[in-house]
Amino acid sequence: MRLTKPGWSKLLLIVAVALLVGTAGCGDREGDAAPVIDPVDGGDYDPDIAPADFVETINNPYLPLLPGTRWVYEGIEEGETERVEVEVTDERREVMGISAVVVRDTVYEDGELVEDTYDWFAQDLDGNVWYLGEDSREYEDGELVGTAGSWEAGVDGALPGIVMLANPVVGQAYRQEYYEDEAEDLGEV
Repeated sequence: MRLTKPGWSKLLLIVAVALLVGTAGCGDREGDAAPVIDPVDGGDYDPDIAPADFVETINNPYLPLLPGTRWVYEGIEEGETERVEVEVTDERREVMGISAVVVRDTVYEDGELVEDTYDWFAQDLDGNVWYLGEDSREYEDGELVGTAGSWEAGVDGALPGIVMLANPVVGQAYRQEYYEDEAEDLGEV
């Protein structure tokens, strides 16, 4: 399994699938589930985002992003060992007027750094975790070779998306990120 760019999105998908398998009957309470978004929206995706609708702590039970939390994933593909280290920092970044938690995601192949990314997340009042962008740097032989995949919600038409629903419902589809032709990940429970 290769977890390179977009590494974080693939990692979240793996975590989300694992966590949501056991929640098939959850999240059908009225009023607090995220709206169902048709991923084939014809370009009409335009979430209503207001800083007052977000909280400081990301404590969604399926994806708590508490400072100091760390995950390490390892795998082998085509004979190369890949290691992904994810750490929730105590840093914050303001995106679209929202105070976002900064998560560092580093990817190593055979011990060599190939990607170093800072992702920005925030939780809304209903408990949905939103992805607000990333600063991604790719390396070869220790040298920076690109920043492909970097984007920030509110800049150049990029829009945030939900990476973890508060109350998932089977069949519910949603955008995880949206930066046309750069980052357009979708999710479905």
